[in-house]
Amino acid sequence: MLELKSSLKSKEFNVKMKLMNKHNTTRIQQDKTCCFFTYYKWFLWLCLSLYFFTSYLITNDPQDTSSKPNVVSHSSSTHNNLGLLKNLKVFIYELPSKYNKDWLTNERCKTHLFASEVAIHTALLKSEVRTFDPYEADFFFVPVYVSCNFSTVNGFPAIGHARALITSAVEFISTEYPFWNRSRGSDHVFVASHDFGACFHTLEDNAVKDGIPGILRNSIVLQTFGVEHKHPCQEVENVVIPPYVSPEKIWRTLEKAPVNGRRDIWAFFRGKMEVHPKNVSGRFYSKRVRTEIWRKFNGDRRFYLQRHRFAGYQMEIARSVFCLCPLGWAPWSPRLVESVALGCVPVIIADGIRLPFSSAVNWPEISLTVAEKDVGKLDKILERVAATNLTLIQRNLWDPNTRRALLFNREIQEGDATWQVLYSLSQKLGRSMVSAQ
Repeated sequence: MLELKSSLKSKEFNVKMKLMNKHNTTRIQQDKTCCFFTYYKWFLWLCLSLYFFTSYLITNDPQDTSSKPNVVSHSSSTHNNLGLLKNLKVFIYELPSKYNKDWLTNERCKTHLFASEVAIHTALLKSEVRTFDPYEADFFFVPVYVSCNFSTVNGFPAIGHARALITSAVEFISTEYPFWNRSRGSDHVFVASHDFGACFHTLEDNAVKDGIPGILRNSIVLQTFGVEHKHPCQEVENVVIPPYVSPEKIWRTLEKAPVNGRRDIWAFFRGKMEVHPKNVSGRFYSKRVRTEIWRKFNGDRRFYLQRHRFAGYQMEIARSVFCLCPLGWAPWSPRLVESVALGCVPVIIADGIRLPFSSAVNWPEISLTVAEKDVGKLDKILERVAATNLTLIQRNLWDPNTRRALLFNREIQEGDATWQVLYSLSQKLGRSMVSAQ
């Protein structure tokens, strides 16, 4: 009996031990499983975190500009973006409002083809090259707006007051500050964005007759007018600049018609083309070049020629392969800038023209030059180019750096038109009183 009880107790003990062992094994397995899932969750969380973080960096890369044509970079910053110009210093005179701000009551003052005088001033005010200490300045910018006096007859800028306004401004700065008299104005910078630049006249004969005002002849003039041969209106230290074209307007056009999109117009021109040009002081408008274009090619379906204004004019350029850029009264035209910015090959018909920023814009590789005397052969010339090197010219034309160099932005972007102005000035530091010390 005692043996039976002993045997039963032994069996009971063995069963308990087995149950305990089984329970412990199960618990260990559960602990291992729990530990595995804990580590797995942490690993998964880490992977997902790295994925979303790298995705954020990629999609928000400030250097990524591939999503839009690089004509106007809305993300570009003025600050820390001047590169070679970081040591240049420009002092901007604060003139009475009658010389600049008062003219801005007319919105056209900031948008018309002569508006580079406003655009350069606006960009310089926000630029890192600006110094408030005139004694450390390399150059002195004199912000006088002379192109905003619009005629009540035809709406065009009337610049008959320009000489008097600039003379008055010089009298003011030479009285209030010592720097004009110190250098006799050699380190002072003015803008003359009109037909014949610093001669301040719309007709060449009158411009040549009046010449450059004596008060400016020792200064630096930023002007749209420039020719390769000797001319009285460029007998001053000068920088040839592009006419003003709104970068915002270019951007809006490119949103609708990408620069490398389909082009269904072969050769395009919209503008003044007189059938019977008037003799004005012995000269004919455009030297009759535009008249010849109209007479010769108006019936040619490949040429889309229009003589009247049209609000969708830039969209027509964006649809065109070749854009004609003949001279008017002066050799330059805003069509040069609009054509390049919108990817249309500019066909320059203006003998001896000096084009802006040739160190940044390789004009021979992005444009065609046709002699005024050869305008009647325009169709044959364009046919030959279309059959040979048109693709190469278009590829060069689509370089965003080229387009950027011809557009004035509200804030300076490295390589844009105001940046090119400053770079040109940096090549003239020999005129700076500070650099000469």
